[in-house]
Formats: sequence, structure tokens, C-alpha cells
Amino acid sequence: MIDKYRQAFQEEARELLAELESALLELDQKRGDQEVVGRAFRALHTIKGSGAMFGFDDIAGVAHNLEAAFDRLRKGELAVSTSLINLALAAGDQIKTMLDASAENGVTGPERAAEILGQLRELTEGPATAWHIHFRPGPDVLLNGTNPLVLLRQLEELGQARIRVDTSAIPRLAEMDPERCYLAWDIVLTTTAPVEAIRDVFIFIEGECELAVEPANGPLPAAPQASKAQVPELPGTPAPAVPAAQVSGANKASIRVSAEKLDQLVNLVGELVTVQARLSEVAGRLDDADILDISEAVDRLTAALRENSMSIRMLPLKPTFDRFRRLVHDLGVELNKEVELTVEGADTELDKTVIDQLNDPLVHLVRNAMDHGIETPEERRVAGKKATARIHLSAHHAGAHVLIRVADDGRGVNAEAVRARAIEQGLIDADARLSEEETFALIMAPGFSTARQVTDVSGRGVGMDVVRRSIEGLRGSVEIASRTGAGTTVTLRLPLTLAIIDGLLVRVGQAHFVVPLANSLECMELTSQDIEDAHGRHIVNVRGEVVPYIRLREYFLMEAPRPDREQIMLVETEQGHYGFVVDQVLGDHQTVIKNLGRLYRNAQVVSGATILGNGSVALILDPHRLVQNVLQTTAQNRRFGGGAGRQSFKKENRIDAT
Repeated sequence: MIDKYRQAFQEEARELLAELESALLELDQKRGDQEVVGRAFRALHTIKGSGAMFGFDDIAGVAHNLEAAFDRLRKGELAVSTSLINLALAAGDQIKTMLDASAENGVTGPERAAEILGQLRELTEGPATAWHIHFRPGPDVLLNGTNPLVLLRQLEELGQARIRVDTSAIPRLAEMDPERCYLAWDIVLTTTAPVEAIRDVFIFIEGECELAVEPANGPLPAAPQASKAQVPELPGTPAPAVPAAQVSGANKASIRVSAEKLDQLVNLVGELVTVQARLSEVAGRLDDADILDISEAVDRLTAALRENSMSIRMLPLKPTFDRFRRLVHDLGVELNKEVELTVEGADTELDKTVIDQLNDPLVHLVRNAMDHGIETPEERRVAGKKATARIHLSAHHAGAHVLIRVADDGRGVNAEAVRARAIEQGLIDADARLSEEETFALIMAPGFSTARQVTDVSGRGVGMDVVRRSIEGLRGSVEIASRTGAGTTVTLRLPLTLAIIDGLLVRVGQAHFVVPLANSLECMELTSQDIEDAHGRHIVNVRGEVVPYIRLREYFLMEAPRPDREQIMLVETEQGHYGFVVDQVLGDHQTVIKNLGRLYRNAQVVSGATILGNGSVALILDPHRLVQNVLQTTAQNRRFGGGAGRQSFKKENRIDAT
């Protein structure tokens, strides 16, 4: 039971440390904001209290000393400074290290924590002094109602204490009197408090004990017998209580569930959705009223269960975005650049599985922006810019996807330099004609880098390649836009979820496709009059709006004859409204997304597949990529006269259709 609560503390402490780091970085920008100071103080106070409760005394000690400094900030006795914030960040990092070590049943040396706390005391209270204290209470100290351990705790509140217990006077068990004290302690206390404050701790028993307080000139003297360095638990310490993250009783607001159990739940719900689709298909074929009634009830329950289970996996991007404030802060110090990080759309929710794999690509993008994109303050002044640069992290929904952008106002990307470097590395021919978008896409080629010098931050040609592969592994895409002298924007287009989506099931010949419902606008019939009015062009008039359309039969090179009546699925993409011409729209479909497998990992216009109620497979279309692919191919055909580019395009589509 205690191990369970210790694990709960470790999880809660990591959340509190994230809150502490966020508050510290915000305080660096808002030096006089007492509300932010209060946030940091409350996080430290909770870490200290819970840490002491569950036996994390080293963590509680670091948090206690840091809390004392922020208490002085709250009272106006201390001013916020860059040195204080940097020390507080270092102390938070040390607590993280201690947590990681405790989770792996390891230990960390006390030297780093002592160094940080020593610098903190010197900054907040002046130079600290180390005192050697020898304390041997009288044998009757317990009979007088004094607990020596309480006195040692009071010493620890004065500063950083290293304590060694002397057990050499303990007699044999048969001769021991349980009401007498046989222990002594040697302490090295590093504190800014005067010697009088140390003696005041022992003021009530000073005449009944051996007490020596002298300046420490070296390490603790060797103990006659090996013993623990930490003070044992106080008698009467209450049993561990449930930490604040797990509130019991009628006031329970949330519980912690392991990610493994959550993933298992979603997988089971996905299987249930597939079985429910089979039940609906069988019920419709048998045309039995009772079975149809049961099928509809199961359909409603499955939809509600799916919606609730998926909502559990949806998490806001705020914790992910907040972590990058520290990265920008530290890289700014390392690179001698002044950079402000701004965030927009942090409340946008995304599937937990996607968020878990998003950190590394974003780290690459932010580091590249800091190292390559952002100029030094002097360069920015010469260019007529503010000395402080800006990196903007944003997120917003776009249909069934979330767009995450990393934008900077730095020097931008020189398209000609990218092209020259690509030719130098043999990625393209010298006479290749590329659009600006295609040129920027070369940046994501394996091994490509315009940096002539490798640094500790970037320049090894692995960053953007890693980003592209990671995002495509999430069925997403990466787009780069840049203007020389104005900055660069990298857009990550990610699916809302990797598990289950709502879709519309359509048929083309004998093949079935699913169009995400979030992209779908409406369905309408494509009449012969519409085709005649377009004079051979693939456009249709929808209430005064001219909408281009794509015939999926032609796009996927399907040989089945075209029916007399066709339907158009109107969808919304980043390029505007487009239509997909299909043979028949079959209706809503709860779609369990399955990967296509390694053989089709390069398929561009489908985001996966699903199993229908009759056991057949339907491909899940990606409307954005499909439209983008058509536009790119059309542009290629115009440049190359419809030659090799068109043939390559058709071959690729035939593979996808297969």
C-alpha cells in the first residue's frame, strides 16, 4: 500500500514540477506578479509536504529551502532576479533527478543539491556558515518528555544539515532500559543563522546534555559504528494518507488510470465497433423487427461508449507547449540570443497517443529555429528588427485534423541556397525545375543541411528528416513556408485520433471508401445537365459557388463502368471546397482505423483502412492530401507537358487503389 502511494506521489510531483517550471519562466517575464509567485510557492509547498509524508526526505529538504525563498518573495522581503530564477530552475531539475532515481530504486549524491541550496542561501540570505554540532542528550531526556528527533528537525529548518548518529553507547539487549537514551549525534549544519539561533534549539535541555557548537573545518568525524545518515521517523508519525491527486469519498473529482489500461479500453471499444457493424449488416439482411430493434440499441450504446472512451484519451496541448518555455530560455542563454516564446491554442485537444510522440519533432523544430532561424540581437538591430526575437507555437482544429505551427520571425530560408545545396549533395539535377514548395520540401530529405558547421544545437542533417518521418508515422504531414528576412513557419498536420473516427461510407464500383465526417459538408447528385454546363471541365455550381471536383473512379484508374447517376461528396480542405464524385453514398460509419502495413506505408492519399460489417476492407481517404496531390500533379503536367510526371502519377494511384 505504501509503495502505491509513493508511486502516486512521484506522478503528482512531476506535474507539480511542470507547474513550478511554468511559473518560474512566466515570472522571468513578469517580475512583479505576485500571483505567479504564489503559484510557485504552492507547488513547492505541496512537494515538500507530500515528500516528507512518504519518506522522500531529500526531496522535501530541497523543496523546503526553495519554498522559504519564495515565501520571502511573497512578503516583499526579496526581489526577483535572473540568478534566483536560474537557481530555482536548477533546483527543480535536481528534484526531477531525485524522483527518477527513486523510481528506479537508485540514489543520487547529495553534492549537487547542497551546491544549489548553498548558492540559493548566499543569494537570498548572504554567505552561509558551516557549524559542527555535537549533541548527546542526557540518559533521562525521554522521561522528561523531550524527543531529541524533534530538536534535529528544528536544526534542519535552519539550513542544510548532514547528520550522523553515534550508537557506540548502546548496551547489550539484556542490559538495555527502553526509557533511557543511549544515542548521540554529530551534525554539520550549513546556515546563515547566527550561532545563538542554533543554541536556542537546545535551550530547554542545554543543562542536561553534552552540546558543542563550533565552526566546521572539515567533514564529520568518523562514527564508532556504521549508522544511517538520515534522521529516523518521529514516533507517532501518522500513517500515509492519500495524496491530493487521489481524493476519496464523495468529493472525488478525478482518478489516475495507467495509460496501458486506457489503451486496452480503446482497443476493446474498437473491436466492439467492428462487431456492431457486422450486427447491423446481418440485421439489415434478415429484415427481422426484433433483431433490428436490438441492433439499433447496441448501435446507440456503442456510439456512446466510443464517444466517452475517446474523449478520455483527448488531452490539451498546454502541458506540451509549456515545456518549450524552458527549452527556449536555456537555448537563449546558450546561444546569446534574446527570444520570446508565445503560445496560441494551447487548449486544443489531441489524442494522447499523438501527443506522446509529438515532443521530439517539436524539439527539433524549436532548436532549428533558435540556431538557424533566429539572428543575434546585433544582426536583428542592423536588419531593422527588435532585438528580442519571437517564436510562436500555435494549434487549431481543421476538420478531422489539428494544425500545429512553429513560426519564427528570423532570417527565413533562402530558396536558392537550398536548391544549390541540394544540387551539391546530389539530391536533384542542376536543370531541375521546382516550385518554392517543392524546394522547401528538400529540407526534409535525409542528411540535408545548409549548415556548414556542426554545433551542439543542430547542423548534422538529421533534424528535419526525423521530424518528417515521425509525423508521417502519425499519419500526418509537414509543410514549410518561408520568406527571406521575415521568418519561417513549419506546419504539422496531425489526425485528431489514431483509433476511431466518424465517417461517411461511399462506393465506387465494387470498392468502398470512407470520408471523415469532420471534412464532409453535404452530398448532392451530379446530373447530366451539370456535366453539360461545365463544358468538359470538372466543376459544378453549388448555390452560386463554383466548386471543382475529382472523380475517384478516374483518380484511382478503376475500370468499372460509370453509372447513369453519380453523387458528389462536398468536402472542406485547406485549399477550399472540393467535390469527390462517387457512385453511391451509403451513409454514416463509425470507423475503426487500421494501419495499411509496411507494404503501403508510402501511400499518400489514404490515412488507413477499416473493416466493414461484411468483412471487406474500405480505405479511409485523406481529403487534404488527395486535393493537394491533384494540384501538385496538375502543376507538374503544365511544366512538363503531361509527360513522365503524368505516367508516374498514374502508377502511384494504381498502387493505392489496389
